[in-house]
Amino acid sequence: MTKDNIMKHADGLFHKIFDEVAKEYPEIKADHMIIDIGAARLAAKPESLDVICTLNLYGDILSDIVAEVAGSVGIGGSANVGDNFAMFEAIHGSAPDIAGKNIANPGGLINAAVMMLVHMGHTQTATTVQNAWLRTIEDGIHTADIYNPESTGSRKVGTKEFTDAVIARLGQAPSQLKLAQFGKNKIGIKMSNRPRQKKEQIGIDIFLEWDQSSRNPNVLGEALKKVADAQKLKLKVITNRGVRVFPDGIPETFCTDHWRCRFVKPDFTPVTATQMLDLMQAVNKAGFDIIKTENLYNFDGKRAYSLAQG
Repeated sequence: MTKDNIMKHADGLFHKIFDEVAKEYPEIKADHMIIDIGAARLAAKPESLDVICTLNLYGDILSDIVAEVAGSVGIGGSANVGDNFAMFEAIHGSAPDIAGKNIANPGGLINAAVMMLVHMGHTQTATTVQNAWLRTIEDGIHTADIYNPESTGSRKVGTKEFTDAVIARLGQAPSQLKLAQFGKNKIGIKMSNRPRQKKEQIGIDIFLEWDQSSRNPNVLGEALKKVADAQKLKLKVITNRGVRVFPDGIPETFCTDHWRCRFVKPDFTPVTATQMLDLMQAVNKAGFDIIKTENLYNFDGKRAYSLAQG
């Protein structure tokens, strides 16, 4: 799931790599959804999805949706796996507001520990713990977040009591919920070597804070054009809130004091770092407040930056 209909480069690259990796596993059906409808589908029909591959921001949101649909954010565990190290934790964070009150659901940490055991190769122990946790839930022993007072088979307990119930059921298995059975494969990643691409800087976006002349973009544009001309560069476009305001902007556009100003060579050939540093010094000397910059690059001749309506 991505938002590459809008985030064409950041999310677009993720989607591109996903498609490349998917070809290495033809036995696994791969599909793509825009994150908006994907999140809605996840909430409405979670059983229609198996594994979701997405970017970190979306994953942080979707993981809470998944856990809540399943019963509570308190039951979700997470794994962060790298080449040499791995970290496992509950998805909900530290929850300091309920710390020490004996009301937290330990399920998230239990499930994180199960994933850790699988990663370490202790799959039989992981299976034993997971099945004991499932049996505890199946037996109606529930913390407050998943307790249903309308269910005659549900009993509300605290963190300690729930944990003791899981320990007491080690070696038991659920009779209705799906039995856990982990194989011998660790949770791991396989990195592929990718050829280094030729990187060329084509220009720079200079972001300014400017609140003069009633925020008239034409005043700003003409002043920056003089700076660019002196550096033998071209002011290609100025945008405000993502909308082109110079040249040929619409007078009705409401402008804030945050401006993106794009500079390139007149012939769009590569620029040097020295040229860009000289440009920034000239913009600064002209009295403009630079708040950040973003370099514009081509990789193997392909644009890796947005057009900025330019």
